[in-house]
Amino acid sequence: MTYNDITQNEKAISGALALVMHLLFLVLLVFGVSWQKKQADSVAIVDLWSNLPSPQPKAEAPPPPPPEVKPEPPKPLPKVEPRPAPEPKPAVKPDIALKEKLEKERKQKVLEKQKELEKKAREKIEAQKREEKLKAAKEKQEKERLAREQDEAIRKLAQQQAAQASAQARMMDDYTRGIREKIKRNVVLPPNMQGNPEAQFYVVQIPGGEVLSVTLKRSSGVAAYDEAVERAIRKAQPLPPPPPGVAFSDVRELNLKFRPKE
Repeated sequence: MTYNDITQNEKAISGALALVMHLLFLVLLVFGVSWQKKQADSVAIVDLWSNLPSPQPKAEAPPPPPPEVKPEPPKPLPKVEPRPAPEPKPAVKPDIALKEKLEKERKQKVLEKQKELEKKAREKIEAQKREEKLKAAKEKQEKERLAREQDEAIRKLAQQQAAQASAQARMMDDYTRGIREKIKRNVVLPPNMQGNPEAQFYVVQIPGGEVLSVTLKRSSGVAAYDEAVERAIRKAQPLPPPPPGVAFSDVRELNLKFRPKE
């Protein structure tokens, strides 16, 4: 409530009190006049009935008017410091303000959309990197697995080849041993043979065990013993066939060693 409103309320209250006092004064005045008239009428009636003169009643003075009640002066209200009026803002046309607002909202949406696109792009790049790392790890594991399998296969093949070679070597040893045993049964040692010299022969055979050629590769030092062995080789034909699993090409050429005491 402002200071002007308070002052107007006080003036209205004072006016109302004054009006009430004037009405009370008017009521009292009317009441006094009515009362005087009533007194005069009663005196006249007495005169008619008694026929006696009576002293003229003194006219009573009208009652003094009631003292005027003055309204109490209003208590002083606390002084209200007027607030400084806000500085007027520059008037902006509605259409310009609306355009600026719409433009601001549009820029904000564009910025948010750009941020969202950048976020999705980063997430896509990170996902691609993770997929590439996972793919590289899987490829590495696959390469390592293949390398292990290849090494294992090579190891097993080497073992198989070694086993086959060893078995074939044993079969060749057994085959050449059987041939030497057959030839040695036909060797006639020369008289007075001394020591245990070794004679080595290169023998070529054809399928069926027939001897194609006999060549002395290393002499025992005793010509009679070398000749006795060569005769025994030719006499032992046909030579035994190769065992199963051994190709004839592997036994077509033989290196045979002989000692008289073995």
